[in-house]
Amino acid sequence: MYLTYYGLREQPFGVTPDPRFLYLSPAHREALASMVYGIEAGRGFIGLIAPPGMGKTTLLFHLLEKFRSSARTAFLFQTQCNSREFMRFLLAELGYECDDRDFVHMHEEFNKRLLQEARAGNRFIVVIDEAQNLEPSVLETVRLLSDFETPRAKLMQIILAGQPELADKLARPGMLQLRQRVSLMTGLKPLSFEETNKYIQHRMRAVGYQGGPVFTPDALLRVSEFTSGIPRNINNLCFNCLSLGCALQKKTIDLEIVDEVIGDLDITKHTSQAVASSVGIGPGASQIFADEPIAVTTPVVDVMHTGDSGWPVRGNGHSKQQVLSPSEAKAYMQQIATQLQGFSRVVSDVAAGRRTPGTGMGS
Repeated sequence: MYLTYYGLREQPFGVTPDPRFLYLSPAHREALASMVYGIEAGRGFIGLIAPPGMGKTTLLFHLLEKFRSSARTAFLFQTQCNSREFMRFLLAELGYECDDRDFVHMHEEFNKRLLQEARAGNRFIVVIDEAQNLEPSVLETVRLLSDFETPRAKLMQIILAGQPELADKLARPGMLQLRQRVSLMTGLKPLSFEETNKYIQHRMRAVGYQGGPVFTPDALLRVSEFTSGIPRNINNLCFNCLSLGCALQKKTIDLEIVDEVIGDLDITKHTSQAVASSVGIGPGASQIFADEPIAVTTPVVDVMHTGDSGWPVRGNGHSKQQVLSPSEAKAYMQQIATQLQGFSRVVSDVAAGRRTPGTGMGS
């Protein structure tokens, strides 16, 4: 671990949404201000839309922390559920374990809890993260929650946070009633080059770093370009850069280190097509890496072996069909590729006069 080497108290580029590390870029600051205003003004529904990795959840945790002393809050992230399960999750957040499967009863219990909070003078804030996963029927249940109100105020503020697919769902004709209730909609944008630099410095300072700039200017530019200014990508890249820098005993991360890490993180070299090419299997064999098992017909004996004459010949056993898993199919095709390469060498040696039939493939 590089913490001691760089003089850090803890990991600066973690993968959890810790509000202590929140960097408020102009877009993040604007989104936070919009949500705070919407809650304080009692606007009901508020939307937060951003691509994956932009720091939505971290920002939401920070928002709830601001209202911890003046509001009752519920944070829901289990969004792949039906309406009954959704209500049960919501009641559980309020400390009410409901084994009753009756949806109407759960609805009444939730309304009672809301009224209790309102009489106590507390706001009630429900944050639904990853809301793009909610089925239309569950979104309709969420809409009905907004009907809990008094003649003067909404009893609850609901924040729907999610990826752009959430906006796609809300734009559907069937979502008109819910869309009309979303009075404020805000979003997040990727960090610019300057903001990426400030983001890295902010997280390093937050864990006690007291040295000079960690990344050289050209290395920082490569970080900004490769990560597209997405905080989660920046965290992953910087973690690996600092790890490699520590291994190489370098206090400053230069372009060479960043490029080496980027090469290691290149997912394309692990794709089925890249792996097939590395073992000499043509593109037509890419089906062996499919998600579903495939059926192949193979001889009982080896697919190809050396006959008495020294030439490769096909086995004489009867054939059978067997269903191979993707990993088994991959190994099977690699074996065939190796045998074909051996056969090709025999043919080349015979043609060049380096070998005569009958000397065997292994000679």
